[in-house]
Amino acid sequence: MAEGRSRRGRGRPPKNGEGSPSRRKSGPTAARLIAVRVLDRVERVRAFADLALHHTLAQTHLASVDRALATELVYGTLRWRGRLDYILQQCLDRELSDLEPVVRATLRIGAYQLHFSDRIPATAAVDEAVRCARAVGAERATGLVNAVLRRVSKEQAQVRFPTLEEDPLAHLEHALSLPGWIAERWLNDYGPEAAAALAEVSNAPPPLAVRVNPLLSSRETLIAEVAEAFPEATNAQWARQGVILGRSGNAGIDPLFMSGHYTVQDEASQLVVELLEVRPGQRVLDVCAAPGTKTTGIAEALAGQGSVLALDRHAGRLKLIARAARRLGLSGISTLVRDSSQSLLDLPLAAGAPAPSDGVHFDRVLADVPCSGLGAMRRNADVRWRIRAQDPSELAQTQSEILAQAAQVVSPGGTLVYSTCTVMREENEEVIQPFLKAHPHFKLVPKADLPPHLHSLIDSDGFLRCFPHKHDTDGFFAARLEKVRAS
Repeated sequence: MAEGRSRRGRGRPPKNGEGSPSRRKSGPTAARLIAVRVLDRVERVRAFADLALHHTLAQTHLASVDRALATELVYGTLRWRGRLDYILQQCLDRELSDLEPVVRATLRIGAYQLHFSDRIPATAAVDEAVRCARAVGAERATGLVNAVLRRVSKEQAQVRFPTLEEDPLAHLEHALSLPGWIAERWLNDYGPEAAAALAEVSNAPPPLAVRVNPLLSSRETLIAEVAEAFPEATNAQWARQGVILGRSGNAGIDPLFMSGHYTVQDEASQLVVELLEVRPGQRVLDVCAAPGTKTTGIAEALAGQGSVLALDRHAGRLKLIARAARRLGLSGISTLVRDSSQSLLDLPLAAGAPAPSDGVHFDRVLADVPCSGLGAMRRNADVRWRIRAQDPSELAQTQSEILAQAAQVVSPGGTLVYSTCTVMREENEEVIQPFLKAHPHFKLVPKADLPPHLHSLIDSDGFLRCFPHKHDTDGFFAARLEKVRAS
């Protein structure tokens, strides 16, 4: 696509709701007003977009088409905020950053519709934005909103974005909507072409992937059963129990989901448990377990033989694991409230059991640590704006502490898997490499000893890496370590 032309069709909002009964001359449509208020909260108080939107929609009685429109306006505007801001700034006679957050939100939503929508008349998009500004108490800004968006409507086709060849950093920041600090690090770590490809795909919808519960179904059976709702369903490329349902739909309300036949989980996330190679009869520890997607995958692999102890700092989040286990019909899962960055040497083998006198040891330990989540931007449109430049290095300190504590409870000859859903090196290999130097009794398992079906995802350093632009999965990193037996 030539630079300076509108990216129509990418993140475009549904048009079914246009002209719906919720549209009134006395005020903006409810969908647009909700979107403005949610985006205002996201920017002012760093609210999580999905939680803020869910909470706001739960208090309304919108028709499904209007809920879909509000959802698309929120997530689409967040994905393309950097690009929209570049356009808006060229139509403003002051700095966009000087405006009130609610005014910026109103302008961005208006610009999003003008830039990405073929079906919304420009005059309607502008008028709705003015009404939104008035409805949220920004009466004094209505003239500015009207003037700026009219300029956007007339002049956006002439806006020229920096090309990758001219200025890679500006291209990623302004054309592909990355915060400057992320763009700079990706360019440094991956080079211009790969960084641009990663940024581009991060603005597209992800595939809808699920993990079949092998205790209740199979991939072939599930694909046949969901054929009407998901006609494009097919086996995942790498995950042994993975199915890709398609690019749209809500698998979380399907009766087969409710009856435990599958779990919604990205394919790369499924591979972390496969890298752990759990065997029936083993004792497994998941040190950062909630909400339990990987914990339940471990329990499925145990097939009722063995045990998994799931830890999390928050008791409320551990309840999600118990709920998922009931839905899936799984046994052998215990949960315990613990901060895994602190010593785990007094852990019991299961909740309620006494700690072994000689120290607890597990055959398999999973440290799926808290991370920046920048490998999952397709799913979390706000994460690029919520994570700050200093966060990855600060998270790496906590990640290193968790990894060190998890290592203390691995049995001799046992396996420890470290994983993140980020593509930031300081949270990945820059955590593992110092750990290995400080813990000579652990070694990185070589590629030849890892599951053969994962070999194409293992890099020359022995790490499992998945990228959205290469594998159509979330961005994931995992390292499998083995505790060396004493000679």
